[in-house]
Amino acid sequence: MRLNLGCGRRHLDGFVNVDVYAGCQPDRVVDLESFPWPFDDNVAEEIELHHVLEHLGQQTSVFLEIIQELYRVGRDGCVIHVTVPHPNHADFSTDPSHVRSIKPETLAMFSREVCEFCRSIGAANTPFADICEVDFAIQNILYQADAATLQSLANVGIVIAEQDAHQYAEIFGNLIKQVAIDLVIKKPAVLDPSPSQQS
Repeated sequence: MRLNLGCGRRHLDGFVNVDVYAGCQPDRVVDLESFPWPFDDNVAEEIELHHVLEHLGQQTSVFLEIIQELYRVGRDGCVIHVTVPHPNHADFSTDPSHVRSIKPETLAMFSREVCEFCRSIGAANTPFADICEVDFAIQNILYQADAATLQSLANVGIVIAEQDAHQYAEIFGNLIKQVAIDLVIKKPAVLDPSPSQQS
């Protein structure tokens, strides 16, 4: 199964297109902030969240349950494609339905490896992977620069290469339009039960 969660009118072939609004004509009408989701454990091999996650989980407890549900329904190795507006871009700040900023560093907090590293150096990061009993690895990050902002900066003598733009996103608003983050679910191997001993 492949899930396109919060699909809106962006339906994807080969995916179960899911949205809370029946008017979008999804395959399944599901409120992603109501739990548990109506999907079995370990059924999804791929999940799409295209400009969705920033609309969900205004309360931290709800956001954490969303992360737990993604982990529950995804099988080991499931790839989750998350695309979100950069929190310093006007696309994020002008939409009143955007309730949570999402950065790669946000999602990295749900990696057991990252949590362990933070513990080893005495960092104060909350070990959300341990708290939520999940484990995700960031596979890929792609920053999309805002071409108009790059040009405006170049017009005043500040030249930034597009591939380096994300390094300056905290300095110049609207520099990064959106971020695409690929996560991989990591689940422990399940051992087959030992065959019964014959006497």
